[in-house]
Amino acid sequence: KALAGFGSAKGSNEEAYLFQKLVRVGFGSNNVDHCTRLCHASSVSALMEGINSGAVSNQVSDVMKAAVVIVIGANPTEGHPVFGARLKQRLREGARLIVIDPREIGLVRAPHVAAAVHLPVRPGTNVAVINALAHVVVTEGLIDEAYVRARCDLKDFEIWARFIADERHAPEAVQELTGCDPAEVRAAARLYAKGGAAAIYYGLGVTEHSQGSTMVMGMANL
Repeated sequence: KALAGFGSAKGSNEEAYLFQKLVRVGFGSNNVDHCTRLCHASSVSALMEGINSGAVSNQVSDVMKAAVVIVIGANPTEGHPVFGARLKQRLREGARLIVIDPREIGLVRAPHVAAAVHLPVRPGTNVAVINALAHVVVTEGLIDEAYVRARCDLKDFEIWARFIADERHAPEAVQELTGCDPAEVRAAARLYAKGGAAAIYYGLGVTEHSQGSTMVMGMANL
């Protein structure tokens, strides 16, 4: 009973299932855990709330179908080099990139790859930036109405749309807080909303904050 097993995020769902079965049934111990329970606990609770599934909505290979990519709170080329290589390949093929990070990570400006917009968000103000992006999408009429009617709870959507359209969420209103140029925030929002198939990739720079769950909800809403 003293044995404990710790799974890895590098494994597949199937491997995670087999591992916990080995520990629980094979070794007779319920002491089994996984790194994601801590570092992405905020993701699990927020995604359950927003999309009714506590898991990411896309597989890694879907980046090859993206026309616009937002990377926020992550540094894929250093932290996840296999995915980072795929992302760079897609960018070289013509996809557009938005980086939201206090640092100028390698993807912002690299050989044959450059971000269309870099928002150097002040640490701790992620929610304000994501709400500012959503504010632009809502107030400039960039919403995909057909998607909303088919996929969203309309009552909840209308409540959110009224909330996010408030001027306190405008890029200009949060500039002093976030440190981001309102014109650049608006450019990023328009690119995300009008650029075609768009994907958001985020990391621990988002989740390991006191407002981590709120931020993941904000990204799901966007």
